[in-house]
Amino acid sequence: MNALRRILALVAKEFLAVLRDPKSRFVVIGPPFIQFVVFGYAATFDVTDVRYAVLDESRTAESRRFLADIEHSPDFHLVRMLDSTSQMTDVIESQDVRLVVHVGSDFARRLGTGDPPVVQVVADGRNSNVASVALGYLGRIAARFSPSGADGAGDPSAPRLLVVERSWFNANLSSRWYIVSALAAEIAMVVVMLLTSLSVAREREFGTFDQLLVAPFRAGEILIGKAVPGIVFGIFDGLLLSAAAVWWFGVPFRGAFLAMLAVLFVFVLAIVGVGLLVSSLSTTMQQGLLGSFVFIMPATILSGFTTPVENMPGWLQTLTLANPLRHAVLALRHVFLQGAGPSEVWPQLWPLLVIAGVTLPAASWMFRSRTG
Repeated sequence: MNALRRILALVAKEFLAVLRDPKSRFVVIGPPFIQFVVFGYAATFDVTDVRYAVLDESRTAESRRFLADIEHSPDFHLVRMLDSTSQMTDVIESQDVRLVVHVGSDFARRLGTGDPPVVQVVADGRNSNVASVALGYLGRIAARFSPSGADGAGDPSAPRLLVVERSWFNANLSSRWYIVSALAAEIAMVVVMLLTSLSVAREREFGTFDQLLVAPFRAGEILIGKAVPGIVFGIFDGLLLSAAAVWWFGVPFRGAFLAMLAVLFVFVLAIVGVGLLVSSLSTTMQQGLLGSFVFIMPATILSGFTTPVENMPGWLQTLTLANPLRHAVLALRHVFLQGAGPSEVWPQLWPLLVIAGVTLPAASWMFRSRTG
């Protein structure tokens, strides 16, 4: 009971230190909204090596010739051949592929009668930039297609392919939906890293760290007191910016609120562990600030927020699995655009739990070793 009162007193002290300091208050409110607007309007992406699957119900020489044109394109990478339309849902929802090319059974017959054959392309609209660019690539391939195998672009009598495009989860392929739906995690990470990475370093630089050590607090209690405000402010910013994504930018929220809250909570726990680890290693606030940005920039680049992870080299894709922001970004996009619930975001939650289970004990051990 005494330990709980000591922790609560330290938590109250940390809250007051943040709320009374104008600079700390600005860190909590100002940068999140500035970055929210800037990223929401300005972020762009490039696309290469798009994963796709094929459902060929025609199975004729003409359909194989058309599909060969896609397969030989350097912009696409064939990963699956499907047997039924029911498999299309599975490969899109699991993100095994970015799009599915569906060739109907009447493909060759329509070519023979001079009617434009119809090819359906189903794209994953959760990544709107990849989907729109990939559909553009396919449109150009379809425009050049000739059933004879020669370049039919200059023959006006050659039957043209009619490509029917469908985008799941983001029918209009709005890039803002894709970007803004993940901004809550990105900006919450910045806020939490700044608050926690400076917490212990601030005490050392201001000369109050020794006073804290001689006070009736155990090392673990001090660390918990430092962690709680970061967790609260991180979740607060995450929820605030998620609400702004819906009401300000018009991003649909189709999933479960509980799933989003669970993602934000576990994600912030992992980031708090990283921030406290940086702070325990730092002797000055400048070192803490530098350490936080050393983590923030690579975490952002390797998260899939700005650059699709599948476009990275294989070894780098494996490295991104240790990045908590990658899992949070993916989970929030699933919640917002796909309508995911707690069970659907579990594949992203358990890696965050593992990362938090590593970073928090590491921060505690480092703090004890530096104060021992």
